Amino acid sequence: KGFLFAIIGLFVMITLVSLLMPSRVVTSNSIVIKSSSQKIALALRDFNDWKKWHPVFVNESSNVVLSNPAAGVNATAAWGTDKEKNKLTIKKISADLIQFSFSRPGENPVENSIVLFPIKDSPDVQVEWTALTTLKWYPWEKFGGIFLAQITGPGYEAALNNLKTFVERQEP
Repeated sequence: KGFLFAIIGLFVMITLVSLLMPSRVVTSNSIVIKSSSQKIALALRDFNDWKKWHPVFVNESSNVVLSNPAAGVNATAAWGTDKEKNKLTIKKISADLIQFSFSRPGENPVENSIVLFPIKDSPDVQVEWTALTTLKWYPWEKFGGIFLAQITGPGYEAALNNLKTFVERQEP
């Protein structure tokens, strides 16, 4: 009886501690690209171009399906199995910004933005990819959020490195 009481008490304590933890996790990665903002923006606005640099889109086994049109606000890209469908939707585009949402059934969407910052007195551009993940209140999600940047960060970093390679190859 005492053991059961201790287990319940431990679960309650873990739940209470998790409620004090933030429910939003921001992951941010950046890279400097030797190109103009316009050329970088062109590679970001059209999901057809993502097939040339984004790791998921490059992988033939992902079977990425693009909307028609595949560029502009509300354009989508979908991939995955019947059990786990993934979807990207472009929400907003401006000269130096693209905002898009990554969604999966049963999970909160991850809001992403890629912002272009021209570097003063340089032809280079800093590209910053920020992902805002909203966690559910469950204790395991909150504690998992502590490691989210370490888990997802390398994927964003690989995508930015591929974007850099793709855009810089197009430079004259």
